[in-house]
Amino acid sequence: MTTVAGRAAHGALAANENPYPPLPSVRAALAEAAEHANRYPDRGVTALTARIAGRLGVPEARIVTGAGSVGVLHHLMQALLHPGDEVVFAWPSFEAYPHLTEVCRGVGVRVPLASSVHDPEALAAAVGERTRLLFVCNPNNPTGTVLVRAELERLLRRVPDRVTVVLDEAYREFVTDPQVPDGIALQRDHPNVVVLRTFSKAYGLAGLRVGYAVAPEPVAAAIRRTVVPFGVSAPAQLAAIASLDAERELMARVTALVAERERTWRALTGLGLAVPRSEANFLWLPLASDAVAFGDACAAAGLAVRVFAGEGVRVTVGDQEANDAVIEVARRHFGR
Repeated sequence: MTTVAGRAAHGALAANENPYPPLPSVRAALAEAAEHANRYPDRGVTALTARIAGRLGVPEARIVTGAGSVGVLHHLMQALLHPGDEVVFAWPSFEAYPHLTEVCRGVGVRVPLASSVHDPEALAAAVGERTRLLFVCNPNNPTGTVLVRAELERLLRRVPDRVTVVLDEAYREFVTDPQVPDGIALQRDHPNVVVLRTFSKAYGLAGLRVGYAVAPEPVAAAIRRTVVPFGVSAPAQLAAIASLDAERELMARVTALVAERERTWRALTGLGLAVPRSEANFLWLPLASDAVAFGDACAAAGLAVRVFAGEGVRVTVGDQEANDAVIEVARRHFGR
């Protein structure tokens, strides 16, 4: 019998969470951490930092960890922004960008997407004398769209070296398009690039809050000076290491989610909806004025989706049952 909690999890398609629970090996690591909850975590996150650096083939000095990639982003902005500095980002994009810009006393410069995709020329043109940071969410949240290598290279060539370009790759593991570059590889030719990644999405540790930046060593050192002591808990550190140990199993789950993403996309586009191709674990329905009504229809069916009033609806890829429910709501709502 399905419990209330099970129904809630089944319909939770608003936050881009991984629908799978932690693997047994990860749960065992969490149980071990619980035995030592009276002790502080490793302040330097040394074991996890070493594992990440080894996996990516970069020096440990270039890795900075934090409470999710958004936590690391906050520290980066505290380190690099002065009051009145401009932060350029596409819109709509990750909702933390304008919020953290305001918190850090910066000035946000929003650049409209072009057909749900970042516009490299418009982003480059928005960079001015006061610009200090440029965010590129790739794949973009909430649209799931990407910039391919040639587009990113063109943008990076036009951005002055004094501007730090933050490539937010929170959904990197879900990318299947070979034309989408690995941001860490781009750093070889563009030393002003910082890459953000997280264990929240593909690794399914959203509730534990652990992410990291890969940055040039001087930038990483500057970020590290702003990091809150003990900001990554012991359970988060151990679970992230256990997840790296079990990466083959976890990537099999990612493959299954990508297959569900493609199946759901085909079904929705088959209904005549203009859903862009997604390289993340969610789909974007650019419904404009119908966004709220469709969100209400989903809610009536027990599905929590993320509504952007007047713009669209973002639907996380869940398990097959949840995705089928979204398709059925769309079929009824749009009468197709």
